[in-house]
Amino acid sequence: MTLSDLPPRTPVVVQSVEDRSPNDPVARRLRELGFVAGEPVEIVARGPFGAEPLLVQVGFTRFALRRAEAARVRVGRPQEAGA
Repeated sequence: MTLSDLPPRTPVVVQSVEDRSPNDPVARRLRELGFVAGEPVEIVARGPFGAEPLLVQVGFTRFALRRAEAARVRVGRPQEAGA
């Protein structure tokens, strides 16, 4: 499941971030912001038009992400993260 598919207020953990090219700047920036394997994450809210942007909490920090950016973050339930 990807972060963009996640219902609001569903706690999950990051499994991975998708690289779409070598040295992908978007994937690198997401990792720099804290979207790393094992980190807790959830959708806090969705924007009013087209559900964009997404207000995402990773750890104790909140970010606004476009759906396309959130679609790069693969997530799973906490017990699935180690599998």
